[in-house]
Amino acid sequence: MKKLVALTLLVIIVPFLFVKIFIKTDNIKFKYVTNNMIRVKDEKTNQIKEIPFEDYIKGVVAGEMPVTFEKEALKAQAVASRSYAMYQMTNTKDKEYDVVNTTTNQVYLTDEKLKENWKDEYPQKINKIKEAIIETKGEYLTYQGNIVNAMFFSTSVGKTENSEEVFVSALPYLRSVDSKWDESSPVYEDTYTFTLKDFYQKLNLPYNENLKIEILEKTVTGRIRTLKINEQEMKGRDFQNKLSLRSNYFEIIQDKEKITINTKGFGHGVGMSQYGANGMAKEGYTYEEILKHYYKGVEIKKN
Repeated sequence: MKKLVALTLLVIIVPFLFVKIFIKTDNIKFKYVTNNMIRVKDEKTNQIKEIPFEDYIKGVVAGEMPVTFEKEALKAQAVASRSYAMYQMTNTKDKEYDVVNTTTNQVYLTDEKLKENWKDEYPQKINKIKEAIIETKGEYLTYQGNIVNAMFFSTSVGKTENSEEVFVSALPYLRSVDSKWDESSPVYEDTYTFTLKDFYQKLNLPYNENLKIEILEKTVTGRIRTLKINEQEMKGRDFQNKLSLRSNYFEIIQDKEKITINTKGFGHGVGMSQYGANGMAKEGYTYEEILKHYYKGVEIKKN
């Protein structure tokens, strides 16, 4: 009889304990402590705050990648963001701050902002982010012993870019790689329309009803590096920024007073594609495999 009672209690208690331990709906707490702090400048207020490093990474992953993405993609983002922040910190020892909280470096969102954005879904969503942080705790990327500048962006054009074709330096770990998964991105292609007058105004060029466009140089993926608009030479990224385009992979079509611009991709194209990472995760790739695909020759280290 005693054995029967004990067995019955086990049947009841074990599932209860499993639910309490493993299926949590309350707020997950970080299970490790770090004394590392990062100095973050708010670009709106110009205030500089010191934030515990892993709390900062939590706010970056939440600000940079959709929480609906696969966990392996979120973990890849956590390691990339941690690496990027550490790289920045090695070059800011004599400055007042290490990073700003916008796309100039990495978007960082406070808990207050996330609660405002997510409302009742905050506990569930922040727990998913925290799990990605905890499961990669202290991990960062190195190349030949040095912390890497782990750049990332939203959506590629089917391939990523060599760093020197977008920025100044040719970094051996930021090489062009295939990224076939990006076509699933909602911003893989986009279309913009302007009047001819607005087109010239945004580019700070004099109006001319005879629009002449000449593409001077492209990257290996077909992004526009330099072009001429009515004999005025400019960089493709400057053209992109002035017209608020998602990408400098574009084609321009004129129909009298109407200008149509079709773009492909979103972001600078160097490093890890976020939608590519999510596509890889959906196919079963681990975060380590994702990172080593987009950052060539790197090693994953741990503090």
